[in-house]
Parts: sequence; C-alpha cells; structure tokens
Amino acid sequence: MTLIVDSETVSAAATAPESTVEYSALTATTTTEAAAPQPGVTPTVLEDTPRPEPTSVLNAPSAVEATLEDDKEPQNPLTEKFTEAERKALKEFRSTLPETFKEAFPEQDGAGLTPYNLWGVTISPLKPKDARVSVVLMKFLRARNLNLAEAKDMFISTLQWRKSFKVNDVMKEKFPEDIFGKLGITYGKDKDGHPIAYNLYGANKDLDAVFGDTQRFLRWRVAFMEESIALLDFETVDQMVQIHDYEGVSMSDRTQASKNAASEASSIFQGHYPEFLAKKFFVNVPSFLTWIFWIFKPFLSAATVAKMSVVGSGPKVIGTALLPLIPANQLPKRYGGDADGF
Repeated sequence: MTLIVDSETVSAAATAPESTVEYSALTATTTTEAAAPQPGVTPTVLEDTPRPEPTSVLNAPSAVEATLEDDKEPQNPLTEKFTEAERKALKEFRSTLPETFKEAFPEQDGAGLTPYNLWGVTISPLKPKDARVSVVLMKFLRARNLNLAEAKDMFISTLQWRKSFKVNDVMKEKFPEDIFGKLGITYGKDKDGHPIAYNLYGANKDLDAVFGDTQRFLRWRVAFMEESIALLDFETVDQMVQIHDYEGVSMSDRTQASKNAASEASSIFQGHYPEFLAKKFFVNVPSFLTWIFWIFKPFLSAATVAKMSVVGSGPKVIGTALLPLIPANQLPKRYGGDADGF
C-alpha cells in the first residue's frame, strides 16, 4: 500500500520504519511615469489680436494622479485577502522577475522578457501587475514564509522542473484507462467552491501494473494534479480539497516500486505545487495507518496538520466529517452524501 503526501506535507519516507507504509501521496513592475500634460504649440498672435482665454485643464490628470493610477494594484477576491506583509513581499518578488526568469532559463535568449504560462496564468516578467499572477506568486511566498530568497529559489526550481519533466507533453499523453482510470477522480465542490479530488488507493490491486513503470505512474500523477488545478480560476478559488480513500488497502499492498513511486511523487508535490491544499481527508483508513499518521505528525507544520483529518470507515462516519464542509448533493453516497458520484 502506498500513501502519497501532496504539496504541503513533509516527506518522511526516508525516516519511515521498514515495516510501515511510507507516508507520502514573477516585480519587475514597470511603472510608466506619467508626466504632467504638455501645452500645445503656441500660435502666432498679432499685436492687435486679443489673446484667447486660457483653456481649462481641470479635467486633465496631474502627474501625481497619473502615477497613483499606475501604481494601483489589480484586485480580485483572493488578493483582497492579502496581508500588508504579503503585499510588501509580493512587490519585492515581482521586481525580481526579469532576473528570475533569466536564472531559470539561462540558455534562452530574452528569457527575462518572455511571458510564461503557469497553471493557465500568463506571467509577464515586464508587466506582472495582474491579480491572478499575484495569486500564483503568493503561493511560493507563503510556502516559504514570505522569505523572498527562498520563494525565488522554489519558483526557479519549479520552472526548471516543469521544463525537464515536459509537463505540457505529459498533459497530452494517453494513460491506460484500465490501469489508472479509477485511481484519481475529480467530483463536486465544497461549500467554498473548492473542487474535490479523490485518490482511490485500493481501486487497482495490480500494483505491478500501477507502479511497475515508476516514471509512467509519476507522469499520470502529475497529469491528474494538473487537471485538478485546471478547475481553479485563481480569482475566487486557488486550492482544492483532497480525499484519500484507503478502502480495500492492506498491509501487504506494498512493493519496492510503490515505495519508490510514492517517495518521488511526494518530492514533486512538495517542491513544485505549493499551497494548493485547502483540506485533506484520509478516509476508510485501516488501523495500522492511523498510528502512522501520529508517528509522522511531529514532522508536519501546525498549518499542515490543521488541514488534515484522519477519518474512519463507512458512509455514516465519513459523512459526519465531510458534510459540514461539502454539500450533500456534491458528496457521493459512498461517503455519506446524496450524490450518485462514481
């Protein structure tokens, strides 16, 4: 059996006892300085010709007003929630974007000038003042406690990893439906509009088929994550709910290949998908997995632990935990809701 920790938890696969299952599964704000309105060319005036009355310029913007307008931050419901400290860090982060893109793609001419599309959001290093761009950049800042240097390093690492992993090609790949079709499903939304991604670890008992080709499994897992992220608008919602279902999983559901895949997947999500988790539920959890959670709890941040819940088995028990957050018509009956689901 394999437990994959996603973007916000700390990988502890290296420290897990051999008898256990691993616990795993940009501102170059280019401010245009506005100059005060320049007078037009003064016409030649004959000595006996009366001079025209001065033209009123009350409606023309002053240099100060134009500058203030240029400095105005685009907002959306998510950016309006930023703290002052976050806004300050964001401005500093944006100012480094041309340099950051050059460092990320040193072999690419004009990298510091070229826009980059990340999770459906176009980030222009020269014109980064955009609310959705702010939301994306804030993920890296929050993941590194607003430490600019560390957030920049994480951002560069993510850009380089996406290129080497060929994420765009992965999104075009067709994965065997009989192997991966039932392992990951997105269905419904919670009461705050977060899409819900289900990871069904017991859906395919053929572990060799699932994990035998580790790189194929990782490509599928990344594709599933990217498909889930595509449901986010980065205006009102930028996170998802994850439900990890262990129904049918036993202690014997564990191979070296699954261990390797779990470890690599955890590393990818922790390093390159920051702050995408709104809430994570572990449901239908066998008793032997419950105590593993408590073993690794000290390795997790308080913020991460607050987002995680280990739930028992059966629709009634699971529903008690999920229904306060997920409408009954958005939750499958197998988890205590009213929806037909999957």
